[in-house]
Amino acid sequence: MKVEIYSDIACPWCYLGKARFERALAAFPDADSVEVVYRPFQLDPSAPYEPLPHREVLAAKYGPQAAAMDDRLAAMGAAEDITFDFDTVLENNSLPAHRLLRFALEEYGPEAQVRLKGRLMAGHFGEGMDIGDHEHLTDAAVIVGLDRDAVAAFLDGDELHDEVLDDIEQARELGITAVPTFVFEEQWAVQGGQESEAFLRVLEQVAKDTAAGADS
Repeated sequence: MKVEIYSDIACPWCYLGKARFERALAAFPDADSVEVVYRPFQLDPSAPYEPLPHREVLAAKYGPQAAAMDDRLAAMGAAEDITFDFDTVLENNSLPAHRLLRFALEEYGPEAQVRLKGRLMAGHFGEGMDIGDHEHLTDAAVIVGLDRDAVAAFLDGDELHDEVLDDIEQARELGITAVPTFVFEEQWAVQGGQESEAFLRVLEQVAKDTAAGADS
């Protein structure tokens, strides 16, 4: 079974959805047969490349309710053993990180890409990591097993830039307007950071449906 997850590193609901999906996958008996691939999406393609404090950005967008929104997400994250430290989060353009995730997929495979996605999100939401900074991105990649020199050389160029933009445009052409969106076997889509139990039911149903299709 193939699961393609459209998400943005800068999206807290994507981080929450990742944790919940992975908990469901851990409880799925046929987890070893599931291939997870992350596809790029940008909530704000026009976001500046210079980092700004998250609290400042969110307050300008949502006003007084911004702090309550953060508190709610932080509580939900704690229930999934992930950290949202919004006082340290930096907001900027996520395109460089998406390029690196595509590089990891092509050069190291889906499992390495999943590890890198987790490291980037943990760094961005819990450690004040600048996801637009090449040195920070390189350090994150090395932690999950990628080669430092290869990553640094890649980030210094523009390889895969157009391909990632094409992927983002393709997502919109598929009708994906919000993230996270989980697409199972290119047929079934689940949107949002659902509870783990919901993801587990989907995994079981898709496995059942694909097995029935193979037998017919």
